[in-house]
Amino acid sequence: MVSVESLKSTYPGSIAWSFGDSVNMADELAELVVKGRKTASCGSLASFISESPSPNVGSYHIILNGQQLPVCVIRLISLRIVKFCDVDETFARKEGEGDLSLEYWQKEHRAFFSREGTFSESMELVAEEFQLVEVM
Repeated sequence: MVSVESLKSTYPGSIAWSFGDSVNMADELAELVVKGRKTASCGSLASFISESPSPNVGSYHIILNGQQLPVCVIRLISLRIVKFCDVDETFARKEGEGDLSLEYWQKEHRAFFSREGTFSESMELVAEEFQLVEVM
């Protein structure tokens, strides 16, 4: 198994992290990326601002599973700010979750951001699109 440290030497400046807020969610969402179904994600603008370093277009990211082991490397190809209430079906489909519908996306992300304590219909999100670079 390849280590995060060796991947960081292959992808200088890369950031290692996992999706979601639980072990199961990290595993499920990482698997969707590996399968090519998930090509986008989002987070609250408040969380994005507090990240150090903040992601930027062109940056590499080492995606970890729920056990904090690397499963793949992605590269950000797009970042934009969008309000929760303005997320559309196209972006929801790129997130690759559930039945790929906007309704599913809204329900699950409303719950996620409520757990985070940041939810509002008008909250600003950082919508990220990425490409899969390498699978471990």
